[in-house]
Amino acid sequence: MRRFISFLATCVALELFSGCVFVSARSEGDRQQAYNVLFIISDDLSVTALSCYGSKVCQTPHIDSLAAQGTLFSRAYCQFPVCGPSRVSLMFGYYPHGTNVHGWRSSGREIFGDRASWPQHFMQSGYHTARVSKIYHMGVPPHIETGSHGPDDKQSWNERYNSKGPEWRASGHGETLENNLDGKKPVMGGYKFVVVEADGDDMVHSDGKTAQKACELLKKYNREKKKFWLGVGFVRPHVPFVAPRKYFEPYVYDDMVLPKKVKHDWDDIPLAGINYKTSKGAEFDIRRQKKVMGAYFASVSFMDAQVGKLLKTLKDEGLEDNTIVIMTSDHGYHLGEHDFWAKLGLREESARVPLIIKVPGKKAAVCNSFVELVDLYPTISEVCGLSVPERIQGKSLAKALDDPEYSVRDMAFSVNVGYKFRSPVIRRGDGMLLRGDRWAYIQYGDKAENGIELFDMHKDPKQYTNLAKDPKYKNIVGEFQKKLAQKVIEARSSDVLKSQ
Repeated sequence: MRRFISFLATCVALELFSGCVFVSARSEGDRQQAYNVLFIISDDLSVTALSCYGSKVCQTPHIDSLAAQGTLFSRAYCQFPVCGPSRVSLMFGYYPHGTNVHGWRSSGREIFGDRASWPQHFMQSGYHTARVSKIYHMGVPPHIETGSHGPDDKQSWNERYNSKGPEWRASGHGETLENNLDGKKPVMGGYKFVVVEADGDDMVHSDGKTAQKACELLKKYNREKKKFWLGVGFVRPHVPFVAPRKYFEPYVYDDMVLPKKVKHDWDDIPLAGINYKTSKGAEFDIRRQKKVMGAYFASVSFMDAQVGKLLKTLKDEGLEDNTIVIMTSDHGYHLGEHDFWAKLGLREESARVPLIIKVPGKKAAVCNSFVELVDLYPTISEVCGLSVPERIQGKSLAKALDDPEYSVRDMAFSVNVGYKFRSPVIRRGDGMLLRGDRWAYIQYGDKAENGIELFDMHKDPKQYTNLAKDPKYKNIVGEFQKKLAQKVIEARSSDVLKSQ
């Protein structure tokens, strides 16, 4: 049964704060409750690896438990399927479209100036803000190996902590899988598909240290009665796939079932749509493909165990009743679909993300509305009774947390673009996605002649058949081109983007 909406009449007020106009919309319940915020983000996490999203193989009991208590958003999408730009986008509440992609490897301050980030807005509203490990971008493995901040935004935090880990240098049984058919390459660093079944326990690794530090902070803030916004960033399952050996035991490599392989699958995919990491390019034979999948699942299970430690501490400290918990990822991940691996592309596996929001006192639910990561900033601000910056581009999901049948968006928008398409060469991944209920439309470059894809998501959810050149779908393609052009105008409309 649908739940009764508990929000009272919305009171809209204009305020002047730090030179910006804000809109305040808070319910009676929000005025009575000052929630803490625990924001958990995993790196490169695919929905296909979570039991609560339907995985029959990967074991994620702690994230599943959170989903059973909160609202699971089944159609959530990132705004840019690459770590740095996705994180800056969700933390500042703006679309990344039209900016120099390399500029998004920083904290975003050169783009946004003195605009308040999501945690900074909470800081200015009286919250104590802190992060542990990767919230904004960090290079994995290099910044984890050195324990450095990476291109962080120090203005967002009252305190910040990094979690140094050995990554590919961890003691244990390791293998480099990428471009190593003869097996002669040693285990190596960099952004490589490397597996290490590591000796020792969780505390050898960055994510184990991150969970421990975050739990210490939760206990400290509870003792000190601090109202907090705490960001906890886990780096797994980002490569290298390194975790204590016990997490590999449930995943027998030979038993892994790879996605269906379709003959001539790439024939109707534009060149820009062929992912940068493929089975052929990385020289992944079937054995290596299965090992990548098993090692990825082991890394996810390791990360899930760390999430469990946070949830247990919340419960033990009596913080469950006044703390909002958000669990998500910066983007999805290909695990052999279309013989693609990793991120970057605009297909479902890369652009779609897990999103769970648990608000104390609200019933568990599944919301099937389209939502975007850019929506988190305004959502949590509203639920916590804070004003929402008028110019940010996300939409509040607050109503969907009370009524899961509420429709926030009729489609999702994601991009992977650099230099505003100024280069005459359209690189792999350069494109834009509009994902509606029936159709997914992808356009590479700023002109359709650079390559387009259209998929019927009801009949072809795995996106094997590109209908874009079929004359029967000419009108649908034309409609999506118009919608995309309008969406680009909207995305570029904010006066906050200095590059505009």
